[in-house]
Amino acid sequence: MDMASRLDLFLDVVQKGSFAKAANARNIDRSALSKQIKILEQELGVRLLNRSTRALSPTAAGSRIIKQAESIREMLSDTLQIAKSFHAKPQGLLRLTSPTLFGTMYIQKAVHLFMSRYPDIDIKLELNDKISDIIGDSFDLAFRIGPLRDSNLIAKKLASNKVAILASEDFIKTYGCPKTAEELLKLPSVIYTNGVYKMDKITLSESPGSDIMRTHPLRGRLEVNDVSACNNAVYAGLGYLTIPLFSLDRNIKDLRLIPLLTNYKLPRDEWDIHAVYPHRNQSPTVKLFIETVQEVIGNPPIWESYIDDYHRMYR
Repeated sequence: MDMASRLDLFLDVVQKGSFAKAANARNIDRSALSKQIKILEQELGVRLLNRSTRALSPTAAGSRIIKQAESIREMLSDTLQIAKSFHAKPQGLLRLTSPTLFGTMYIQKAVHLFMSRYPDIDIKLELNDKISDIIGDSFDLAFRIGPLRDSNLIAKKLASNKVAILASEDFIKTYGCPKTAEELLKLPSVIYTNGVYKMDKITLSESPGSDIMRTHPLRGRLEVNDVSACNNAVYAGLGYLTIPLFSLDRNIKDLRLIPLLTNYKLPRDEWDIHAVYPHRNQSPTVKLFIETVQEVIGNPPIWESYIDDYHRMYR
């Protein structure tokens, strides 16, 4: 039993006027109650009660400590009420951060849906491709794409984020369709960089059917710090790109894109999407928002339908 619990017992004894009545109200043995009050007096180093055969009364120190015990009881009661209110009806401010494109395409939709369902929730959403300090910047929840670097945080996988090597029909008309990795690497590519991470390399199997993976430098004609701008450059035929499927907003046929080297293997599960939060015991509001994001994404995620027969490719 901690000191706060013993102070609460002490307050019961004073309010009931006797150990017997307080013990009866708590449904505990009188001797056990008396023992806890003695422990409390030892912890505090002062006598709390004057005892006689007929009555008891607080000492001078006990009278002052009664006020503290009342404050602690009230504070604990208020704390429980706040917690219960969150269980019953989500409310308060939810602070979120997400990579820009994923946030624009999916988190914003989840925010709109969530706020319509829970009108007592306010949301602060930051879209930024640079990795935020979740704890230092006081975020309740972050969304991360790719390898997780902070082992102090709790992560929940939301969806696989598979990739495909894509080029436009116009690009293929200009350069031809590569049949081997060597042919592909001679062609111009688009490179994404956000100041921290630079995608200027490509990893794929040594040959079709091989399990040996090789990483190669890209011939980049254009570097861009925005994923959607990279995709737009590919649509315009400026280069090919290993595109994460989540960044597509429709079937690649409608975008006039063609998957390249589909008989080669690409890394799996390297760029999965996670919800990341600072505490293992997530709040009900955080849990509900994660569920809303998963509802928006779908299971399997909607973007896996944007390349026909993708499950047969890059295996």
